[in-house]
Amino acid sequence: MPDKMPEKTRFIAVANQKGGVGKTTTAINLASGLAILNQKVLLVDCDAQANATSGVGATPKGPDETIYQVMLGGIGIEDAIVPTVQQNLSVVPSHTDLVGIDLELASMDEREIVLKALLKTLSGFDFVIMDCPPSLGLMTVNALTAADSVIIPLQCEYYALEGLSQLVHTIRLVKQRLNPKLHIEGLILTMYDHRTRLGYQVAREVRVHFRDLVYRTTIPRNIRLSESPSHGKPIFLYDPTSKGAESYLAFAREFLKRNRRKT
Repeated sequence: MPDKMPEKTRFIAVANQKGGVGKTTTAINLASGLAILNQKVLLVDCDAQANATSGVGATPKGPDETIYQVMLGGIGIEDAIVPTVQQNLSVVPSHTDLVGIDLELASMDEREIVLKALLKTLSGFDFVIMDCPPSLGLMTVNALTAADSVIIPLQCEYYALEGLSQLVHTIRLVKQRLNPKLHIEGLILTMYDHRTRLGYQVAREVRVHFRDLVYRTTIPRNIRLSESPSHGKPIFLYDPTSKGAESYLAFAREFLKRNRRKT
């Protein structure tokens, strides 16, 4: 557990209901990059696929000590936190049981703010990074309601903007009805191949539409990035000299600069 109280914990949701855009890879490696830069980070795996959990090599303390049981009120969120092999980085693991969480939450009062209430009890972290499921269901709404801001990973492919308007609309609704402070932190372009005309055109179109919201850093297509989750390691532990590691560290630095945090 962290041994110091930060000035103010920032809660960041990483969200995109379109699958395969590098969402979990971004959540894992942003969290890991921030940890390398001396930030105390908690990664909260809000996805029933539990890829963020396995991607940092974490194992729940027990079968009932995951975000699923936390959301149902079975345990406190502090009791589910497990350390990773990386200094400064801890995780609240997920489990496939979470696939039914929308049905479980549907009958609860104030079902959209369950996660927010739980996260309020945390202390000692600079950043809490929430990896959202690839949907706009109640778990994602809970993360958006708990978040200060949202990072949207966007794949540099033909259908990159497909569904983005729906996500932006959802963010706007959550801001209006549940979380007035919520805003888009930024869009990060993933799987970028500067050698292809398509990649260049998509990146240009996104920057025209979203301007300063788009991070200058882009994340390239990189084999080592694709391999690292199967080894249960963030890219910085799997291959710190790879292009993927260089890019995600640059992204973490740019993110900190936007948040005006010193490393």
